[in-house]
Amino acid sequence: GPLVSALPHSSFQSSSESSVSYAAYNAKLNRRDGAGGWSPMVTDQEPWLQVDLREQMEVTAVATQGRYDSWDWVSSYLLLYSDTGRAWKQYRHEDGVGRFVGNGNSESVVQNKLSHPVRTRFLRFVPLDWNPSGWMGLRVEVYGCSYKSYVADFDGRSSLLYRFNQKSMSTVKDVISLRFKSHQAEGVLLHGEGQRGDYITLELHRGRLDLYLNLGEARFSSHRVPVTVGSLLDDQHWHSVHIERFNKQVNLTVDSYTQRFQTKGEGHSLEVDYELSFGGIPLPGKPGTFLRKNFNGCMENLYYNGINVIDLAKRRKPQIHSVGNVTFSCSQPQLVACTFVSSSSSFLSLPSASPAVGGFSVRFQFRTWNPEGLLLSVQLNPDPQKLRLQISNSWLRLTLHSSGRQKSEVSAGERVSDGLWHSVSLDGRNLQITLTVDNEPSSTIELWEQVQSRGSLYFGGCAATAPDCQGFAPAFQGCMRLIFINSQLMNLSHVQQGLLGNYNELQFDTCNIKDRCLPNLCEHGARCSQMWSSFSCDCSGTGYAGATCHNSIYESSCEAYKLSGSSSGFYFIDPDGSGPLGPTQVYCNMTEKKVWTVLSHNSTAPVTVQTSSLQKPHVMIFNYSASAKQLRAIVSGSEQRKILSCGTYYGSPLSWWLDREGEKRSYWGGFLPGVQQCSCSLEENCIDMNYFCNCDADTDTWANDTGVLSYKDHLPVSQIVIGDTDRMGSQAVYHIGPLRCYGDRSIWNAASFYQESSYLYFPTLQAELASDISFYFKTSTPSGVFLENQGLKDFIRVELSCECTLCLQYETQWHYVRAERNAKEASVQVDQLPLRFLEAPADGHLRLRLSSQLFVGGTASQQRGFLGCIRSLTVNGVSFDLEERAKMTPGVSAGCPGYCTGSSSLCHNRGRCVEKSNGYICDCSQSAYGGTTCNQEVSVSFDRESSVTYTFQEPFSVMQNRSSQASTSSTDSRAREDVALSFVTSQRPAMLLTVSTFSQQYIAVILATNGSVQIWYHLQTGKKPDVFTPTPSNLADGRLHRIRIHRVGKNLYVQVSNTSTGSPYTLSSDAELILIRSLTLGKVTRASKGFIGCLSSVQFNHVAPLKVALTNRGSSLVTVRGPLVQSNCGALAESHTLQGKTSTSMTLMICLLRLTNTRADCFCVVTAVVFITVCALAVVIRLVYQQRRAQRSSGSIKEEHRHSMYTDYRTELHLHNPVRDSVKEYYI
Repeated sequence: GPLVSALPHSSFQSSSESSVSYAAYNAKLNRRDGAGGWSPMVTDQEPWLQVDLREQMEVTAVATQGRYDSWDWVSSYLLLYSDTGRAWKQYRHEDGVGRFVGNGNSESVVQNKLSHPVRTRFLRFVPLDWNPSGWMGLRVEVYGCSYKSYVADFDGRSSLLYRFNQKSMSTVKDVISLRFKSHQAEGVLLHGEGQRGDYITLELHRGRLDLYLNLGEARFSSHRVPVTVGSLLDDQHWHSVHIERFNKQVNLTVDSYTQRFQTKGEGHSLEVDYELSFGGIPLPGKPGTFLRKNFNGCMENLYYNGINVIDLAKRRKPQIHSVGNVTFSCSQPQLVACTFVSSSSSFLSLPSASPAVGGFSVRFQFRTWNPEGLLLSVQLNPDPQKLRLQISNSWLRLTLHSSGRQKSEVSAGERVSDGLWHSVSLDGRNLQITLTVDNEPSSTIELWEQVQSRGSLYFGGCAATAPDCQGFAPAFQGCMRLIFINSQLMNLSHVQQGLLGNYNELQFDTCNIKDRCLPNLCEHGARCSQMWSSFSCDCSGTGYAGATCHNSIYESSCEAYKLSGSSSGFYFIDPDGSGPLGPTQVYCNMTEKKVWTVLSHNSTAPVTVQTSSLQKPHVMIFNYSASAKQLRAIVSGSEQRKILSCGTYYGSPLSWWLDREGEKRSYWGGFLPGVQQCSCSLEENCIDMNYFCNCDADTDTWANDTGVLSYKDHLPVSQIVIGDTDRMGSQAVYHIGPLRCYGDRSIWNAASFYQESSYLYFPTLQAELASDISFYFKTSTPSGVFLENQGLKDFIRVELSCECTLCLQYETQWHYVRAERNAKEASVQVDQLPLRFLEAPADGHLRLRLSSQLFVGGTASQQRGFLGCIRSLTVNGVSFDLEERAKMTPGVSAGCPGYCTGSSSLCHNRGRCVEKSNGYICDCSQSAYGGTTCNQEVSVSFDRESSVTYTFQEPFSVMQNRSSQASTSSTDSRAREDVALSFVTSQRPAMLLTVSTFSQQYIAVILATNGSVQIWYHLQTGKKPDVFTPTPSNLADGRLHRIRIHRVGKNLYVQVSNTSTGSPYTLSSDAELILIRSLTLGKVTRASKGFIGCLSSVQFNHVAPLKVALTNRGSSLVTVRGPLVQSNCGALAESHTLQGKTSTSMTLMICLLRLTNTRADCFCVVTAVVFITVCALAVVIRLVYQQRRAQRSSGSIKEEHRHSMYTDYRTELHLHNPVRDSVKEYYI
C-alpha cells in the first residue's frame, strides 16, 4: 500500500527549496499543500528530494506527479536508497538502466514498478530532466509493505554455532537463505564439514561470494575451486543469498544473479559433523578448514532448512552457541564516499589542515576500474616543488617534481584498478616521503630538506585555475572515502554544503561504481574487461567477432564457402551463426557439382569382428568431429542423408545400431524405421531371395549390403552392436565412413511479394540484448517495409526508403542487409558498403518488450508493404522457412523467379549473377577470376625481375572497404583483411606478395630459404613484426599451392594447400591498416630477389591486381616491371588435384563380410552421408532502419583473351624503410 501519505513533515528533506511554501513536506501525491509540491532553488545544481519511511520497508513501486496547477514537473529521475540516510545506492532495473520515466504535465500520475523490490528506510529522488518551459516540481508516493526482520551484528571476531542433536547431520536437500551487508571485502558467512570429507563454506572474497561445496570427494583436497557469484558486495548495502541443493544439483542466487552447477564428489548427501558456524570459523586450526577472516557486518533473516537461526540465538535457545560479541541490531559504521564522475573535469580541492610538526600526511581510500588517473596533486614548500600521485598502468606512481626538470619517482601497489577499495598513505617527514598501499611494504623518496604542503590539495583532478596542475589527464574516475589531511578527517558533507573546499562533477554520499562485466555481456566465452564507463570484449580464440563477440567469423556451411569463392579443403563452419553452438571443423569437397560437407569420426578403417555374442557383443561408439548439438543442427538442415549399411537377421535382431539419441534401431538402409530389411530386398537382387539381406545368407563367401538411411531424426549413427560371431569360422568386417552432407537449403529459401497488403507472419521475436537480423532482397520499387515487430512502446522495423530515380537501376539484383544490436552499439550493413554504427547509451540498450507477431514483407496496418523477393532470412542464427509460409498466404508465392535465384551457382569465385531481360551475365569485377562465369583463372608467369604493383586510387582504411560480398555475412570487425593467392615455383627464397601503407605498416607473404611460407604482419611502428610459419613443409616443390589469409582484429586464420591451421594465430595488435599505399607481387626492390614461377588468382579484399594488369593495360593504378606471360598453370594443377580427391573418396565405399559354414547375423555399414543446411545470422532489437541505396551503374563483363604481354618498367616502387629493411629477413 501507500507509505508516504501518512508521514509527518520531519520525514521529508531536500537539497533546497524555493521558499517555505515549496518545502519538501508539501511533496505528497495528489495534495495541494503550500505551493502544491516541492521545487528547489533555481541555483541548486544538485537537487534531490528525500523521504524517510521511519522504518525498514519493502518498496515495490514509486509514483510521481508535477507541482499542482503549474508548469513545473520532472520528466526523468534517478532513485537512490539507503538504510541510514548517509550511504546511498542507485536503484537499477534488471537491464542495468537506472533512469526512471517521469511526468509530461503537472497533474497526471506516473507509477514505476520496481523490477526487484528493495528493503530500505530512506529514498531519494534525483531529478535529471524537467519541463524546459517551467521548472522542477515533484509530488511523490512510495508503495510497499513492512516486513519482519531478524538481525545479527558480527564484529569480525564473533560467530554463531548451530549445533545438531546428533553427532552428524546428513541431508539430501538443503535450503539456506540470508541477507547481509558489510564494508569489508573478506569474511566467512557460513561453514560446516564432516569426517568423510564433506564441506560447505560460503565466504566473501574480494567483494564476491564464493561457495565451496563437496560431497564425498577425497578428504582435505588441496585443490578447492569455488563457484563465484556477485561483485562489489562490500558496498554497505543489503544483499540477498539463496542456496538450494538437491542431491548434486545446486542453485546459488545472489541478488538477481543465479549460478547453477553440480557438486564435486561421488556422494549425493551433505554430511556435516556437530555444527554449522555462521559469521566465521571458530577454530581455524581444525584440520581441513580454511584459514579465512571472519565476517564483519550484519546478517538478516538467516534460515537453515527452515530454522530461523538468529531468532533462536536471540531467544538464547540451547542449540545456538554464541562465540564473541554478537548483537541483535545492525550498528555498522557508515563510511561516506564521494564519486568522481568525469574523466576530464572532476576534482575535489581541500585546504591543508594544521600541519603536523616536521612535515605532512595524507590518507584516503579509493576504488576504480580505470588503469590511469590522477589521484592527488600537492604544492610543496619550499617552492617550486610539487607532488603527484597517479594510477599508471594499474600501479600507483608517486612523482616529486623539483626545480627545472628534476624529478624522483617510486611505484607501489599492483592491480589497483580492480574495483576493490585500496588504502593509500602519504607521509612526508624525516627527510623522506613514504608511500604505503594496503599495508604493503612502503616505497620512499629521499629528500634534501624537509617539505610541507602548501595551498589546497587537489584530489582526482585539477581546477582550471589551479597552478601547475594541468596536463595530467586523465582525471580520476572512481570513489574516495576517509580522506585525512595531517591526521584530520575531512567532512565531505561540509564540502557538499559549500562550507569546505571546492569541487566539480562529484556525487556525494554514494559510491556509484558498477560492475559492467556482471552479467558478462561478452558472448561465446569471450573475456570481459572494463573501465569506469564502458566495457570491452576480447574475442581471441572464440571464433567470433564484433563489439560483444556476437558474430561468427565462419560461414554456416560449405555451400556458403563455395559461394564466396573458396575451393576444397578443411574449414570451420558455424551451423547456427551467432547462436550458442560454436564452430566445428569439416572437410568441404567442392570438386563435384554438389558441395559435400564431410564430418569424420574415430573409426574410419575397416573393423573385423570375431567372438562376439549376445551376452558379450562387439560394441563400437562413434565420436564425430562435432558435438551432438552441432550434429543435430547440421542434420536438421539437410536435404538428403545417406548411410550405406548391411545386414541383420530376419526376426529378432542380433545386430543393431543406436541413433543420435541413443535409441536402439534395427532397420537398415533403404527402408523406413521399423522394417528390418536391407536395400537388396527392396531392389530384389539379394543373393538368396529367401533372406532380406545378403549378409543373412548362409554362404561361405564374402558378401556385402549397401543402402540408404534417410530418416534425419535418427542420424547420425552413434553406436553399432554386433553379436553372434563367436562360432568357428564366423567373422564380420564393417566399415563406417564419415558423415557426408551437401547443400544449404536456407540460402535460397525465398518468398515473392506481389501485393503491398500481403505479408508473412511468424511468432514474436525474442528480443535479446545482443541480436541480429540478416536477409537478401531484390525489388523494383523504391520503398517498402521488410519486417516489423511491435510492442506497446518498443518496436523493430527494417524498411527500404529510396528517394532517387537511380534506385531502380539494380532492380533485379540481390542486396544483402545485416542489422545488429548489442549492449555496446547498433549497426547496419548493406552489401559491401561500410558499416554504419550507432553507439549505445551510457547504460546500454534496453531489452525490448515486443508483443505483436513478426510481420515479414509488410506491416500490421497492411500499408507500405514490400514488393519483390526476400530470401535467407535469419534471426539470431535461426533460419525462417519463408517458402512454407508463403504457400498458404495470398499475394505471396514461394521462391523467386529469375535465373539468379536458384541454389545452383551460375557465377563462380565471388562472381555476381546479374539478371537480364533475356538471360543473365556474371559480373566478375569483384573476383580474381575471369571468363563468362568467373571460373577462368588469371595466371601469370614471373621471372626474377618481374613485378606487378597495384597503387590504390586513394588512401583508405580497410574498415571503410570491407571485402565481404553480397553472398557472405560480415563479421563487423573494424580491422579485417582477406588475402588469397595460388603459386607454383621451385625457387627459394622468394617474395610472393607485399602490402604497404603510408603509415609504415605492411603485410608480406614470402618463401623462406627452406621453402616454408612465412606471413609477416607489421601493424605498430616501433615494434617488431609478427612472423608466422603455418607449415614447415617445402612449398617450392613445383606443385600448385594456395594460400588464404583472413584477419579479424588480432585473430589471423591461415589455410595453406587446403589445410587449415585450426586455431587462429594471435597478432600483437588489432590495429587496422591505415592509408594503404600499394600491393606488390614479385620483386620489391632492385636488390631483392624476386619470384620465379607462376602466380594466379591473387586477391586482396576487393582488389585483383593480376587481373587489372592483364585487362587494363593502360591503367595508372598498375605498374609492371619486367616480362609477364599469361599462363594456365593453376588450372592444370587444380585439375590434377581434383582427380586425386575423387578416387580417394571412392575408397570409402568398401565393406566385406565373410560367413563360413554357419549362419551369422552380422552388420556392415559402409559409409554415412548426410547433407548439411543451416545459415546463421541473428536478431536485431529495437532497430528502426531506413536505408537509401546509392547505386552504381553496372558495366558489361569483358572477355579476357590476352595470351602474352610485355611492358616496360615505368616507375620505381618506393617502399617505406621498415618494409625495405625487412626484405632481407625472409632468407632466414
